[in-house]
Amino acid sequence: MTLLDRLIGRLPAIEDAHAHCDIPCGIYDPGPALIAAVSVVRMMDIIHEVAAKTGVDEASRLNTLVRNIAAKESEAEKVKAEIRIIWGDYFKAPLVEKHPEIHDLTQKIMQAASACRQDVHRADGEKLVDLVNRFAEIFWTTKGIETMRRPCPYPPKLDVVYPVL
Repeated sequence: MTLLDRLIGRLPAIEDAHAHCDIPCGIYDPGPALIAAVSVVRMMDIIHEVAAKTGVDEASRLNTLVRNIAAKESEAEKVKAEIRIIWGDYFKAPLVEKHPEIHDLTQKIMQAASACRQDVHRADGEKLVDLVNRFAEIFWTTKGIETMRRPCPYPPKLDVVYPVL
């Protein structure tokens, strides 16, 4: 065993680090936040469908409820993380000056995502999608890219902002 191997062996364990990209890489896209927001609404719909079922095995029903609740919470947290990264790393002073609503909009997204984690009101989920759509419109505007709103091709078929490329 070499001296270097012995020294490395004495170092404390390094915990995993998680980051989008603080290099900076310049790769930002609100698409994952939009998919997560739509997923929140879909999970809410499934939760309501499963909760209304009768005459099924209770353990299976509860299992499905718990799994969908966990997914809803995870997707709402993904929205917050994705938006926070773009807002914090991409929106610098010149872009904020051109789009002064971005700070307030980001805060509203954080609050809406938290409301979606706290309960299963579909209106809260739809509000989250609307807010993230507005964020996406602003983001693409900063890139000089036109956007369009179209229903997503999967349930819950909500309108989502897409870049016109």
